[in-house]
Amino acid sequence: MDTAFWITVLAVLALLVASAFFSGSETALTAASRAKLTAQADKGSRGARTALRITEDRERMIGALLLGNNVVNILSASLATALMTRLFGDSGVALATMGMTALVLIFGEVLPKTLAITFPEPVATRVAPPIRVLILLFSPIVALVRILVRSLLWLMGVRANPEGNMLALREEIAGAIALGHTAGAVARESRNRLLGALDLGERTVDEIMRHRRQIEMIDADNPPEAILSQVLASAHTRLPVFRGSDDNILGVVHVKDLLREVDRLIRGPDSPTEGLAALDIAKVAMKPYFIPETTALDEQMREFLKRRTHFALVVDEYGGLQGLITLEDILEEIVGEITDEFDVVAKEGHLTATEDGAWVVDGAMTIRDLNRAMDWALPDNEANTLAGLVIHEAQMIPTEGQVFAFHGFRFEVMARRENRLTRLKLRPL
Repeated sequence: MDTAFWITVLAVLALLVASAFFSGSETALTAASRAKLTAQADKGSRGARTALRITEDRERMIGALLLGNNVVNILSASLATALMTRLFGDSGVALATMGMTALVLIFGEVLPKTLAITFPEPVATRVAPPIRVLILLFSPIVALVRILVRSLLWLMGVRANPEGNMLALREEIAGAIALGHTAGAVARESRNRLLGALDLGERTVDEIMRHRRQIEMIDADNPPEAILSQVLASAHTRLPVFRGSDDNILGVVHVKDLLREVDRLIRGPDSPTEGLAALDIAKVAMKPYFIPETTALDEQMREFLKRRTHFALVVDEYGGLQGLITLEDILEEIVGEITDEFDVVAKEGHLTATEDGAWVVDGAMTIRDLNRAMDWALPDNEANTLAGLVIHEAQMIPTEGQVFAFHGFRFEVMARRENRLTRLKLRPL
């Protein structure tokens, strides 16, 4: 056991430490939350800023770490084999293989990775500065390896997705919220609000709009007394005004504007002699705001805020009226149902439990609202409402009393009006 022997032993131990460093760094930098690192960077942490910078190009970072880790592992195994062969002859190869496998597995892989996965952000901020230097040193070799790998993948028909990082980030956030709810750390209401805000960019106005059959409109040809009575009886403050056909929208009247006009006609200094009979609802109405049915919800919310209006009429590609949407409808996708003293009665009875464990549901209730209320997972890709889902799956308009089973639920049609399914009964199978 001369000096060379002990130098070799120390070299093997140093290489094991380097292997642990590379393994732990890889795990910490890939497992660290970018949100937490960003928060630490905003507070002045240089290590967090460096970690964020080097993790922007994960392929380059992992390539450098794997290169360093493989070099030190192969070199340590080679030195250990030479050392054991010198001591035990040919049998030293087997002893070196078993010994280095155990040492690398325990001290070079499992131990550092366990430590890094337990404290990912603290470890990432500490190892980021030296890893950045190593990435710069290894960048020429890593670049050649990346070109070779991408060329091989291209030959196999695999193409890189430039939007993959953004999609993965959104899925990561949604998965973290769902996992937090499953673990009991996030309440169902909080989960719904967070996921609702996250989904605004993925959903369009036609999914939540009020259908044209449900829109209350004012006929401009009606007598002024009838128009005033209709507005007073309505639960809404804004009503579309049409003439002839409900596709011929003249404008949208606001109750306040109508009240001011009525006051001018009756009590104003320049009020006409005929009084209320001189009311022209078309002149009181504001210019209508039309939007296409394919507009994303987050984009429409920004437009509402920009235009300082809360009301829009939805049209299809042919210009035909499909429905209307308000800012409140979009906000309800985040915070849940918003009710006041006028629409509490109108929105009661959407979901009623029965004695046999089933639920009686309004056919016009959206699948998303039902999933949020019951914590179910009915698909809403092909239909927005529960009645639409039943019609889509049945490939027909069912009659009263018909029963279907799909998506793990039993659906019974309890009431039908014309071609609309107005009431359904559901029970999980």
